[in-house]
Amino acid sequence: MFDYKNFFKKKQPENPEEQRHAVADWAMNILILLFGTTTLVQAFVVPTASMETTIMIGDHMFVDKLAYSPSSGIGKMLLPYSEVKRGDVIVFRYPLNIAMNYVKRAIAIPGDRLKIVDKVVHINGKPLDEKYKQHIFARNEPTPYIDNFPMDPALAPFVRVYDRARDMLRDNVKDGELIIPEGMYFAMGDNRDNSEDSRFWGFVPRENIIGKPVFVWWSYDAPTKDWVTWDPAHFFDVAVNFFSKTRWDRTPSFVRPVPIGN
Repeated sequence: MFDYKNFFKKKQPENPEEQRHAVADWAMNILILLFGTTTLVQAFVVPTASMETTIMIGDHMFVDKLAYSPSSGIGKMLLPYSEVKRGDVIVFRYPLNIAMNYVKRAIAIPGDRLKIVDKVVHINGKPLDEKYKQHIFARNEPTPYIDNFPMDPALAPFVRVYDRARDMLRDNVKDGELIIPEGMYFAMGDNRDNSEDSRFWGFVPRENIIGKPVFVWWSYDAPTKDWVTWDPAHFFDVAVNFFSKTRWDRTPSFVRPVPIGN
């Protein structure tokens, strides 16, 4: 009689050598998966409004981690790396806590001279035409520091300027302009009145830059606290309101750089 029960059983390795090969195959699959998600691309969710409306709270993005050229190594010659350009949207490790990832726009690159006059950014003496930015005043007190930069933080008592930014201003300002040193970048949010950025905590070091966001694969309309705390109520909200709160006009969509300056 045909043994149906044993016929449909998954065949197991019959000797230790086959078992080792099976373990090796699984290990290789796991390594390939880890390599793809940590070396090539990485998924991020945006919890704050500092880049609105370019990037929204609740945007789930894939970040290209091969976008930018390393400082050295054979990979620089073999892979399609590029340098960070003005106008690129970048994901980087927050300089004050590298366990946190931030997303901002690279406004100035090494060698640039930067100043802000009445909310208009000037790079190397020329005003930028920043169609992507917005100014929606969201602070309780007047804050000239964010609209006219660089300036003495002592003149802006209602703004928290970290020591790292104070050192930046002390060491890199000449003739009313901030000079961007080698290996550093000046990053700002597109939502200028609601963005804690290089004005407050200083330059972004090149080694902190992870990559650039390229694709929004899902965008869901929920407040910052839901993406920061991941309360069980958030999962219930998604289950109930998935179709009504998904931003279908952004799902999917591409995040495109906007070249600025010369």
